[in-house]
Amino acid sequence: MSDLKNEKTPEELLAAEVEQDFIRRRNERKQLERGWQINMNFVCGNQYCDLDSSGELCEEDKRYFWQSRRVFNHIAPAMDIRLSKLSRIRPSLVVRAASEDESDRFSASLASALLSAAQEDLDIDGVISSATLWSEICGTAFYKVMWNAEGGKAVGVSADGKKLREGGVTVAAVSPFEIYPLSLSVEHLCDQPSIIHAKALPVEEIYALYGVKLAGRDVDEFSLAPFTGNGGKTTAVKHGYEIVIERYERPDAERLNGRLTVAAGGKLLYDGELPYVNGTDGDREYPFVKQTSIPLAGSFFGASVVERLIPLQRAYNAVKNRKHEFMNRLALGVAAVEDGSVDVDELAEDGLEPGKIIVYRQGSNPPEILDAGGVPEEFAKEETNLLAEFMQISGASDLKDSYSGLSGITSATGLQLLIEQDDRRLDVTYASIKRAVKQIGRYILRLYRQFATDLRLLRYAGKNNVLSLYYFKGSDISSDDVVLEAESEVNTTPAQKRNTIYEILDKGLFTDDNGKLSVSAKNRLLELLGYASLAGERDLGELNRARAGEENLKMRTGTVEVKEYDDHVTHVTEHTAFLLSEELDGETEKRICAHIACHKQRIRDGQTDKNDNNKDENTEVR
Repeated sequence: MSDLKNEKTPEELLAAEVEQDFIRRRNERKQLERGWQINMNFVCGNQYCDLDSSGELCEEDKRYFWQSRRVFNHIAPAMDIRLSKLSRIRPSLVVRAASEDESDRFSASLASALLSAAQEDLDIDGVISSATLWSEICGTAFYKVMWNAEGGKAVGVSADGKKLREGGVTVAAVSPFEIYPLSLSVEHLCDQPSIIHAKALPVEEIYALYGVKLAGRDVDEFSLAPFTGNGGKTTAVKHGYEIVIERYERPDAERLNGRLTVAAGGKLLYDGELPYVNGTDGDREYPFVKQTSIPLAGSFFGASVVERLIPLQRAYNAVKNRKHEFMNRLALGVAAVEDGSVDVDELAEDGLEPGKIIVYRQGSNPPEILDAGGVPEEFAKEETNLLAEFMQISGASDLKDSYSGLSGITSATGLQLLIEQDDRRLDVTYASIKRAVKQIGRYILRLYRQFATDLRLLRYAGKNNVLSLYYFKGSDISSDDVVLEAESEVNTTPAQKRNTIYEILDKGLFTDDNGKLSVSAKNRLLELLGYASLAGERDLGELNRARAGEENLKMRTGTVEVKEYDDHVTHVTEHTAFLLSEELDGETEKRICAHIACHKQRIRDGQTDKNDNNKDENTEVR
């Protein structure tokens, strides 16, 4: 009977297997986590920490009680400069149409509008900044792109008074402490057979999400292990929490849609297929995007510049402290006294204060101050060399310190070339951020395609701040070819961008065939120059093209009346392009041709009225 009570259910066995898998992965990468924690300590200024023989963090002890242990933090400002440069990589996401067909162009326009609205609503810039901070310190960061059924706009109220929402995408920055790959030597995320996302959550939140009550315990925030006291070394402890383990398994021959298993506190919370159709060609993939600071061959996690700077920082602290100790000896002096000639305890306690009367034993030699000489030049040389290495390794150098011959360069082009050369060391990090941003955009569109099954409204400020309304379903998003609209470069300042715009304007590249600047080009230029509020003139040509595009879609199912206020020439061009680019049935083609004929008739009528007016004017003159 006791054996039956101790026998576990299949759900409990699966939960135990997931937790054992998590513990194994956590132990395998323990040293990596400790390295990340050392990096964080050095950036924050706690630079006398290291690992003890057991692999745990410890504080380095002084070798002598009088040793100076000050910290001269040069890692933090180097990180500030790198993060400042990387913050300029915030390109806008747009979607390319699959073809010149009007339906594909509309789908691309809708997808671009969705991405633009998501960047604003989800604060994608802030999420990227948070992830970049993690990747710069620890070497790797992740984004988790999910669908939140409780997000989006409110569409009604339930019977119990709770707001009903249409659902929306959420993008969160995830630290590397929470991601556990199956293999530490597989570089790419998509090649991992499985990924574990473990995080500490309050038991109340777990109950709200999964409906399972757990007792909770004290959890170490970084190692995600139960807190057992550990001699007071661990400080980041969460009380009343439990570790939620999400194991994502890649689709294979046995499970075509992959598998997601969630366990916590020995209980199974969820077991099913991967929830998101976010891969190419309708495949299911992990909802994560990886970003690295410095990729490493044969390693899933990347490296951080902080790791390279730590030896320099240790050496710099040692040099500065030894230098200050030497200067203290010069300032305070080191006294030599004959044994028994003076009260040594009093002299050690009070020192050689100005005006002090030293009483020594008659017949003995008086105390004397030893000559310590001057501060050796090697201290200054080593300090200068270490600072130069800081700038070189971090990629955050100051040009005036990095290039001795800079004073002889007077050409603006020469200075710009030096700036570009100096920033090339960050190109690998730039490329990783750009790849991550594009992948985030693809995932957002694919989640809308999967979950936005009901008709919904999107308000979007398009070109020239014209408010556009899109009624769409997920099936309307047929293209997810995300590209970067503007390749933001870190070495291009706002002033340089404005100068480039002025040069292009002087070359006449913004003007039309008549040498005039269109309203659309003028408004776009004001927006690029940072004066979008002055772009108040409406672009009638753009409005007419947008209206003609709406009419093209409406004429698939019915006729559309030609308005007196239409720009007939623009409408004829847009409707003709629609006929040439789309494969239409016979009835739709007839309706559009008849519509074009009406526009052409209005053009002829306008020319006739103009000729009649000219004849009347000539008659009056005669």
